[in-house]
Amino acid sequence: MQTQDIRLTSLVICSVLLLIPIFISLFLKLKLIRSTVLSVARMTAQLFFAGLYLKYLFQLNNPYLNLFWLLIMVLAASFSVIKNSELNLRLFILPTFFSLASTNLLIVLYFNNFVIHLQNLFEARYLVVIGGMLLGNSMRGNIIAASGFYKSIKRNENRYFYHLANGANQFEALKPYLREGLTTALKPTIATMMTIGIVSLPGMMTGQMLGGSSPMLAIKYQITIMIAIFTSTTASTALILFLTNRSCFDVYGVMKKSVFKSLVTK
Repeated sequence: MQTQDIRLTSLVICSVLLLIPIFISLFLKLKLIRSTVLSVARMTAQLFFAGLYLKYLFQLNNPYLNLFWLLIMVLAASFSVIKNSELNLRLFILPTFFSLASTNLLIVLYFNNFVIHLQNLFEARYLVVIGGMLLGNSMRGNIIAASGFYKSIKRNENRYFYHLANGANQFEALKPYLREGLTTALKPTIATMMTIGIVSLPGMMTGQMLGGSSPMLAIKYQITIMIAIFTSTTASTALILFLTNRSCFDVYGVMKKSVFKSLVTK
């Protein structure tokens, strides 16, 4: 069964739906019209560009090129995590890149080898696509965790210093904030897994079925992908928080002022 094509005129017709959120934003003075239009325009341009390069990436299917492109995606995700967390780029870029690259690459290679049994573990259709899915979901968790972790310490500075002054080592004093940051980051993924199949039919599953796959095959892919996403989010988030501790605190356990781009916390 072939997937029904969407013509360019149909894309324009679909864009008419944007009048609803634009009207709501205008009526309630949300001031989101400009950002909405820009985000849709940027998304459209980026996705058309992605369609072009993925076409040639799949045709070439060079393992080194595929790996290189995945690392480019990781680098872009690292910048996004740091920017949206309002943290210092110089302090966070290397730990963030290493955490996202190592965890997502290991998990996607594990998935390709042991779950779907590929002969070529670096095949573009799986490495780039599945790696991108893992990266996109773990990126959101990393933004929530990194931002919440350091801002929480800043807000509760006196309590943190109190634990240090009473003999706690740095890890013991940071443990409540680590626990809070990780829990907050993982809750959305856990909630998603609890409602899949009842409240929502996720993108991986619907994409497979629209592409002609049987519902049972789509379900099996979705289960394995969600487990991989949850694992990559947990591992990369924990790794970022642990690795950045070295560069963000001095020898006395005091958080450096340069952690944030601005000293104003929200």
